[in-house]
Amino acid sequence: MILDKVKKTIKRYNLIGKGDKILLGVSGGPDSVAMLYLLKSLKKELKINLHVAHLDHMLRNDSYKDKEFVYKIPEEWFYTLYYCALSILSKFGVESRSQRYTALFLRYVKEKGLIDYEDEFIKRITVYSKKGEESDVDRREEARYSSSIKIETVRERYEEITMLCKNAISQAEEIVYSDKKFEVPRELVW
Repeated sequence: MILDKVKKTIKRYNLIGKGDKILLGVSGGPDSVAMLYLLKSLKKELKINLHVAHLDHMLRNDSYKDKEFVYKIPEEWFYTLYYCALSILSKFGVESRSQRYTALFLRYVKEKGLIDYEDEFIKRITVYSKKGEESDVDRREEARYSSSIKIETVRERYEEITMLCKNAISQAEEIVYSDKKFEVPRELVW
């Protein structure tokens, strides 16, 4: 869906021509990584050459870590899954600012047969209360606040996690754009 909208916008405003060389300014934040992801997905179709630029502003002692912005990509993968989950909650008319509640609600409505959504997506946004249990939420925090995520690890898992995110988006779109009316189960309404 979003990829189609991007293609239509590019065509409507004649933003990109076949064979164009495009320099993308990428900070590592969600907007620029989404732009990179979308244009990378369209690279073959549009016959474009993509290049990434990142400026080390040197405002922080550890800003050199941003040089290969990819260390933030695990955080972006997490947010892709989390925003898919939030979009499904909105279909039920539910607002949540709690990751734990979001994952619990999805698991509950899935178990009740109200939605068809892979357990893998729900598991990856789950916040565990017991010590020793770890999820992608913990790995996201680690990626965000430390340099322990190595670029090699991201490169190794890039295709796998990208496919996981694409599948999550696809399943979320099926739910969100369906004509089916979703209601919060009565047992969850106080």
